[in-house]
Amino acid sequence: MKQGKTLNELAAELDRQRNAKKDYLVQTDAIEMVERDNGGVSVMVDGLGNFGINDVAHSQLGTYLGIPAAYYERMRSFSPSLLAHNVNHWLANAAEPERRMLRTMDGSVRAFLSDKYRRIDNYEVADTVLPLLLKVPDLEVKSCEITESRMYIKAVTPRIQGEVSVGDVVQSGIVISNSEVGLGSVAVSPLIFRLVCTNGMIAQESLRKIHSGRGLSADGYNIYRDETIEADDKAFLMKVEDTVNAALDGRTFERILGEMRQSKERKIGGAEVPKVVELTSKRLGITQSESSGILGHLIEGGDLSQYGLANAVTRYSQDVQNYDRATELEAVGYRIITMAPALWNSINAAARE
Repeated sequence: MKQGKTLNELAAELDRQRNAKKDYLVQTDAIEMVERDNGGVSVMVDGLGNFGINDVAHSQLGTYLGIPAAYYERMRSFSPSLLAHNVNHWLANAAEPERRMLRTMDGSVRAFLSDKYRRIDNYEVADTVLPLLLKVPDLEVKSCEITESRMYIKAVTPRIQGEVSVGDVVQSGIVISNSEVGLGSVAVSPLIFRLVCTNGMIAQESLRKIHSGRGLSADGYNIYRDETIEADDKAFLMKVEDTVNAALDGRTFERILGEMRQSKERKIGGAEVPKVVELTSKRLGITQSESSGILGHLIEGGDLSQYGLANAVTRYSQDVQNYDRATELEAVGYRIITMAPALWNSINAAARE
């Protein structure tokens, strides 16, 4: 499992960000992109001032305006003035201005969202789940992180464990994630932790909460929360509490352990290994360079089975610099474990052709 922040570091950063964040509701005709003297672009908002803009907000703004992503990024890299001209043209020539939510932090726009986006922030989620996790005997937070896109908390308990095969011990755990910038729901997912190589494998989500709802109210630009929204959030966070408790009761772990044991029996012929990795990678959105690294870990591990391939993917995730992508690969490992036998057989058959 890829390492991120310690629990103390996470708590400190959540507290810092809580005080550094500011959200605004603005009309699109109040927004103008300007080229910076030292290169790049920033956003001017009438009545608020000048803001930087991060990668997530750039992507969301381009999507909103219908500018193709590749062209947007090319302008951003090689012609900031042309990017500003394009953005301002389409903002100014909309059929009518729309109200959008700008989420800002540390002087930069970090998200460009609908005014119906429902804010369930990382601090609230962590404040709900961490006291629950810390009550579980022997539970250990193995990794946590806050990226531009998401917050992650990954914890494991040795109270619930079993063997896939003799000596191959796995333990039960949980992953809590949230995105404040429109890139994912609040999610609570089972985690399987393999002791022999400290791999983490994320199962399908047990609970999801999409950040959407009714339009928000504002006093000028500043958003405020009304009692209805606060009560609804409280009810949802109580569901998070119930799901965390259920995910650590052992039943989900036993089911996944059974799936792992079955996948270990589905072998890969030695000559077909590179092709099986290639075909599986294409189906699951793994890049060519990632596929090469996974193949190396599969051969090094020596377990030429469906289970071995899943573990090669989760082992490779530790080599990936980007924490978001590493976590995605941990989930891909579980998708390989649970791949339908018919699909697995068809991949192996194609590899032999």
